[in-house]
Amino acid sequence: MPELPEVETIRRTLLQLVKGKTIQRVTIRWPKLIKNPDQPDQFIDALIGQSIHDVTRRGKFLKFILDDYTLVSHLRMEGRYGLYEADEEYDAHTHVMFTFTDGTELRYRDVRKFGTMHLFKKGEEETELPLSKLGPEPFSEQFTVDYLCERLKKTTRKIKAALLDQAVVVGLGNIYVDEALFRSGIHPERIASQLTPKEYNVLHKEIIATLNEAVAQGGSTIRSYVNTQGEIGMFQLELLVYGRKDEPCKKCGTILTKTVVAGRGTHFCEKCQK
Repeated sequence: MPELPEVETIRRTLLQLVKGKTIQRVTIRWPKLIKNPDQPDQFIDALIGQSIHDVTRRGKFLKFILDDYTLVSHLRMEGRYGLYEADEEYDAHTHVMFTFTDGTELRYRDVRKFGTMHLFKKGEEETELPLSKLGPEPFSEQFTVDYLCERLKKTTRKIKAALLDQAVVVGLGNIYVDEALFRSGIHPERIASQLTPKEYNVLHKEIIATLNEAVAQGGSTIRSYVNTQGEIGMFQLELLVYGRKDEPCKKCGTILTKTVVAGRGTHFCEKCQK
């Protein structure tokens, strides 16, 4: 699933491609993707004539800012957007098409059909699910060391599970939790509330640093991720532990281990993360 760096990269390319365009027609080929409003026809009627003023991000969600509405889109495992000429052929995995007045078309393609779209009156999206229960952005002023310490001190969960919780901090997923924990020297199975003050400080710093570096590299191409223009992310070349089971640790040379924490494959170094 794309995490914050991948979604941020997609957001930036989408903004270049669709800002200022006006929706002339909407075609929905898989209605189950539309979660709000309940009726796909209402979704279509609301969007016709709306112009795209901005594309923003909240955690792993994309937000298309229109005249009167905000379209909230979650890509899940395989969702992709691409801009095409409206008369170009589309394949069986293309499920939603936004045709613009200039003859171009934004298409949402999703092999697994796990993605979601919610349409809200502009300004109401943050007070309704799926955004209302999200934690702070890792780059925001709200995400302080004190905040992270306070949230983690209240849980008996393992640190890996706690950091995957989008109500604690948004945007982190399996890849970047593994990377941030390694860079912090923290074992993924440590109990979150039992970290030391120094470890909370280091973890806070490494979460931000890891995500910043990944954003700068366009994210990580793991399995099928590409950005909106078909370009792969390059941060996978910088990964220190994720996906490197049975390879030597780049820091100490110990063979890296993979286990399961919170139902997710988890990579770490037994020597660097005791």
